[in-house]
Amino acid sequence: MVDIDSLSKSLKGDVVTAADPGYEDAIFRWARNAIKKAKVVTFVKDAEDVSTALKFAQTAGLRVAIRGGGHNPAAASSSEDGLVIDLSRYLDKVTVDPTKKLAYVGGGALWKTVDEEGMKHGLATVGGTINHTGVGGFIVGGGYGFLTGMYGLTIDNLVEATVVIADGRILKASSTENPDLFYGIRGGGSNFGIVTEFVLQLHSHPRKIFAGLVVFTPDKLAALSAVLEKWWANVQPNEAIYVFLGRAPPDGHPVIITNLVYHGTEAEGRERHKAFFDVGPVVDHAKEIPYEALNGLQNDFVPHGQNYFLKAVRLSRPSLEMTQSNFDKVLELSNFEELNVMLAFEYVSHAKVNSVSVDETPYRRDLPGNAMILVTWKDDDPKKLQAAREAAHALAKITPEGTAYGNFTGPDSEALPAEGAIPGDRSQAYFSGAYPKLQALKKKYDPGMVFNKWYPITPAA
Repeated sequence: MVDIDSLSKSLKGDVVTAADPGYEDAIFRWARNAIKKAKVVTFVKDAEDVSTALKFAQTAGLRVAIRGGGHNPAAASSSEDGLVIDLSRYLDKVTVDPTKKLAYVGGGALWKTVDEEGMKHGLATVGGTINHTGVGGFIVGGGYGFLTGMYGLTIDNLVEATVVIADGRILKASSTENPDLFYGIRGGGSNFGIVTEFVLQLHSHPRKIFAGLVVFTPDKLAALSAVLEKWWANVQPNEAIYVFLGRAPPDGHPVIITNLVYHGTEAEGRERHKAFFDVGPVVDHAKEIPYEALNGLQNDFVPHGQNYFLKAVRLSRPSLEMTQSNFDKVLELSNFEELNVMLAFEYVSHAKVNSVSVDETPYRRDLPGNAMILVTWKDDDPKKLQAAREAAHALAKITPEGTAYGNFTGPDSEALPAEGAIPGDRSQAYFSGAYPKLQALKKKYDPGMVFNKWYPITPAA
């Protein structure tokens, strides 16, 4: 018997069950297929509330899920008949110290808030390229963005965190305080606790940059690939180009959509990418925009309320990825009215990322870059999920093999295991040489595997 009344009395925040108004909103997620019927949702107000909810869940035998932005299509932020610790209602604030160039970011905040609060002071950090993504899962999973070429991963800009571990203790994690825990949360996911506050390093940044969506017709694929190949060989830290192959609304016609980003003026950006524009886009929306608008440019590709299946794949080079055969395969698999398939490539310099020692964080420093297969559909027919999975795996067969970016996928989205299933072999492959060290940390901070979503780590024996 789960004593909801006692939980409600012990929390400063809100407790919501299926009997309460607002329950459907409480379990709603960015991806409709990630919605699960939780037994109880706790909207926590502070770290002490998180500690209380964690202890309650373990006493009641309820599986725990952590919700920051709720942006994981593999349902890592949901728990069927379990307890959700939701940070988004009260722990969503961002405070900036412009003198120290630090942002104090609630674990339930969105990147939109981080971008806007930082730029009030001409400051920015590496954030999500979709600004309605939550900071929490994004950061502990690594964190790539349009500023990665200049400042590395988001975890490379993490100064300190407040973490509630499985036994309810509230710890500070930094390079000087609980440094082993600090190591674990910088790429090891939510395996070691719930982060209620992140302290992020900010950097002085121009208030306006050159960016925008530039669209090409399919017949420009070979020419565009050649230009990108030459550019990619000499990519600079202050630029990025994201490429999307797929079908565009409203009628599903084939299209190549690019998002060109240059952290500088329009004159500089157009000169730097003259060969790119010379290919001949049919739409050119690139212009100087406020920096805080940058991470919202791709939002319309992934609105709330659709069904999603993501699969991360490895990046190599444009001439191998932007081929006619790859584009044809995307179009073959994509029926715009039923199942929409998109292949996305994120071309941004990884020199800064890979310059960090492999011993610094558990995040893999040998990845050449990120690419993603995105499958979307609107109706809730269970057969569509299987069709989406099959389409993603069919497309993945023509991409480079090997470990890819974990924030774009996870064991749940690969196999959708039953609640409580522990796909440890995938976790071991994903974390590679860091896995034994992470197992030792798991034994210390979460021996009972309370946190078992997103590449769950098995504690050391």
